[in-house]
Amino acid sequence: MFKQSDFFILLAVAISFAVSAYLWFSGQQDEALFTALWVPSILCFGIYFKLMAIMGNKK
Repeated sequence: MFKQSDFFILLAVAISFAVSAYLWFSGQQDEALFTALWVPSILCFGIYFKLMAIMGNKK
C-alpha cells in the first residue's frame, strides 16, 4: 500500500512540522509560520506525484 517514496514524503512533512513547532516555541514566530507553510506544499507535491504514478500505470 505504501511505497518508499510515500514514507519519504511523510518524513519531510514531519520534519517540517517539527522544525516549525521548534521555531514557534523558541520565539521565532515569523520563521515558524514560513516553515509551517511547507507542510501543505509538500503534501500537495506528494499527492500530485502519487496521482501521476497511478495515471501512468493505467496507460
